Amino acid sequence: MISAYITNLGKYNEGELCGEWLSLPATKEDVQALLSRIGVDGVLYEEIFITDYETDIANLSRKLGEYESLDELNYLAALLSDMHKWEREKYEAVLEYGEYTSSVKDLINLAQNLDCYDYLPSVKDSDDLGRHYVEELGCMDVPEHLAPYIDYEALGRDINIDMGGVFTDNGFVMDNGDTLKEYYSGRDDLPDEHKIFCYPNPMSVKEQLAMYSKMVAVQPEKSTNVPQLAER
Repeated sequence: MISAYITNLGKYNEGELCGEWLSLPATKEDVQALLSRIGVDGVLYEEIFITDYETDIANLSRKLGEYESLDELNYLAALLSDMHKWEREKYEAVLEYGEYTSSVKDLINLAQNLDCYDYLPSVKDSDDLGRHYVEELGCMDVPEHLAPYIDYEALGRDINIDMGGVFTDNGFVMDNGDTLKEYYSGRDDLPDEHKIFCYPNPMSVKEQLAMYSKMVAVQPEKSTNVPQLAER
């Protein structure tokens, strides 16, 4: 559902781009292995940031920032992966609608409150909306011989003025007035199975010595020229 390019912040500040893609949902072991490969050991390098995102959920990447919690992203990805195809399409439409999209917390709650929105996937414009209300919902009793003379586009515009909906790439969506419930209020609400951020297992003394030796080996050599005292 979501792929994030995880980057070693310390090395980036030193002028080296060291990172890898992480596919979410993921496991704690996946994260440990990735952090080990990019040099984030929890000792010399502790911080990460996310350079880029890829996702098959339209409009989602632009809602995500550089310093999001991997645990929260993992929870969001798990919720999205459990959705049926039509639910993901509705989620995309609701994202385009624009409510509750300012944080990953909002995005998580939005995924669990899709029933707060009415969604018409076949309605793409005002004409479609007008026809839907006349032909599908029967909101107007129109004699068959008068049907060709109805301005469905104008009717759809008037209906939408009252409803305040939005035409999206996936169809028409509007808030149906139900109150959005806050199922997720913060990190304390994260299910344990979605807490995946974990540094690699601590290195043994032997491994630490080998790493330090490697670091010393790449340091520039100091000059061996010793200034001579001038003879009196």
